[in-house]
Amino acid sequence: MTLRAATTAAALLATASIAAQAQARPMTPEDVAKLESVGTVAVSPDGSRVAFTTASLPDVTEGEDNGSTSLQLNMAFGPNNVREFLPEDINASSIAFSPDGRMISFLWADEDEDRAVYGIPVDGGAQRKLAAVEDAAVRSYAWSADGSTIWMLAAAEKDEAREKQAKAGFDAIVYEEEARLNRLFAARVGTEVDGDPREVTIPGYVSGFHVAADGRTGVVESAPTPQIDDAYTSKRAHIIDLQTGTVRSIVETPGKLGDIEISPDGRQLSMIAGVDMNDPAETTLHLVDVSNGSYRALNAGAPEAAIDAEWLADGRLAAVVHKGAESALRIYNADGSVAEEHEGGDLLLASVESGGGTIAVEASSATHPTELFVWSNGAFQRWTSHNPWLSEIDFGTQRTLTYTARDGQQVEGILIEPVGGVPRGGAPLILDVHGGPEAHESDGWNTAYGAPGQVAAGQGYAVFLPNYRGSTAYGTAFSKQHQGNYTDPEFTDLVDAKRALVEMGVADADRVGVTGGSYGGYATAWSSTYFSDEFAAGVMFVGISNQISKFGTTDIPYEMYNVHSRAWPWDDWQKMLEVSPIYHVDKANTPLLILHGEEDTRVSPSQSYELYRSIKVRKPEVPVRLVLYPGEGHGNSKAAARYDYNKRMMRWFDTYLKSGDRDAPLPDPRPELDLSSDDEGTEN
Repeated sequence: MTLRAATTAAALLATASIAAQAQARPMTPEDVAKLESVGTVAVSPDGSRVAFTTASLPDVTEGEDNGSTSLQLNMAFGPNNVREFLPEDINASSIAFSPDGRMISFLWADEDEDRAVYGIPVDGGAQRKLAAVEDAAVRSYAWSADGSTIWMLAAAEKDEAREKQAKAGFDAIVYEEEARLNRLFAARVGTEVDGDPREVTIPGYVSGFHVAADGRTGVVESAPTPQIDDAYTSKRAHIIDLQTGTVRSIVETPGKLGDIEISPDGRQLSMIAGVDMNDPAETTLHLVDVSNGSYRALNAGAPEAAIDAEWLADGRLAAVVHKGAESALRIYNADGSVAEEHEGGDLLLASVESGGGTIAVEASSATHPTELFVWSNGAFQRWTSHNPWLSEIDFGTQRTLTYTARDGQQVEGILIEPVGGVPRGGAPLILDVHGGPEAHESDGWNTAYGAPGQVAAGQGYAVFLPNYRGSTAYGTAFSKQHQGNYTDPEFTDLVDAKRALVEMGVADADRVGVTGGSYGGYATAWSSTYFSDEFAAGVMFVGISNQISKFGTTDIPYEMYNVHSRAWPWDDWQKMLEVSPIYHVDKANTPLLILHGEEDTRVSPSQSYELYRSIKVRKPEVPVRLVLYPGEGHGNSKAAARYDYNKRMMRWFDTYLKSGDRDAPLPDPRPELDLSSDDEGTEN
């Protein structure tokens, strides 16, 4: 190319770039409502293709019927070489390839039938039922190595006598005493569904299982009861004989149990688990000897968190590891030594799957939700491109940021700057506080129905997502720093984040707000009462307001004791009361929007009622509103409830935070919803 031609081409590119910027627009709640992402991934045995699901919600802003997330099956053969594989009305979950690679299997409930295992040939053809359990939904399944058998974990047998009583009006529920255990079945795969699959005796409440290549050994994840507290505190891996149901050994891990995978030769398990009963999260990768259940940790004490693992065909182990806000793909040798490691760079890696010589990962970035990538020629090659309209969005700059807390502790978080940059004097700032607190924020996609992210950035806000004390991915010692002392140092970290960002010129000190769900909701309630002078607005979702009544109404009392309080309420009633936001309502002057699912069993809606009523009666001059979502639990699952949440959150911040006016009148209780339908009017 000549110099003149190169100059002309550069000018044309610059013009195109300017035109693209001129056409760019901020992100909106309506955009969040229509986001799609990669759901689950399966790699064919020869590594030639990757099956994946696309996860999406009905777009209620375009008049689609309200509902929860649906999964559409697709097949990828290379970068941007993707084909939809099933009709849109088939919601396919738990996808897998048959051992010979000729079929993709999945779970689906056809019309009025219970969920069963279906399959569709990879070379084309119609789906057909492969295995089922009479009058019971299949919850998970696994193929035998030779492809002749499908193992199914199914719901408990129907209790016809109990159903008859319920129809007659005798539908009383005995709390925590009507446990129904899952059952394990083996069905032969043939031209017709085996009408009488063989049942295998399994211990306790089994929530997951795996089948070794020998077809005789299984690993079941089992807890004494279906109660969520047992899942957190008492779930263990049982190695069983699949022919007899005999338990050969139990992997006696002392804490929480996460991802388990069986090595190709069946001799080892990879297991992500806690290191002790007080470890807040399952973040340590272990190798387990299948012959006797003994185990050893590979990354104990490291400032990181193991997220997912997958055995490779050559006997090595691939693992996704989060190191603070960043991520990496690490390959271990069979003996547990590290063979190689590849940084995620601008990508946040979330999971790993393999087949043949292909390693596939799910990953997001600051500018797109989860997509499918394949490790190829020393780089992560992108294979899918959902949400092409994101090219229209003007994104705020996102980066990791570290600040020093008052006691000298270094704390990291993710900063999203306002679109166009930070104005002189600082921007209105939203602290978006994650739940758990045994979780962490990463430098990937950070916008969702309850996460203001790029929607807020497009409206002139800065957003900071702090990995405060108690967060994972910085080592177990860091995640334990909050234990036995609710609110300090975990919530003083939030105030220190605010002050650091003000000092940096990012935030306007008088216009800092806070939001979060669950434990992040607790942080919001505390920041809006005890630390009220620091925060100009709060949006609390499914949060805690009274640590004493929380104990009596939650389904995780032992988990609270083990990894949070390290004490019972009766050990010191006054101490537990003083770390409750309701105790500090006399200090409240922060306008607070409270949101809660009516069916929440983790954090009872009564927690929100208590705080709302305390503020209304004790501080009637403080703006407060309580919004309940019927049918929703500890997090909104339906499209309409999610969209409504996002609109309410942003309107609340626009009313009280953007202006800094804490005395502004309450906004309209019904947000303006952008709904396209045949009905007149657009408000809900």
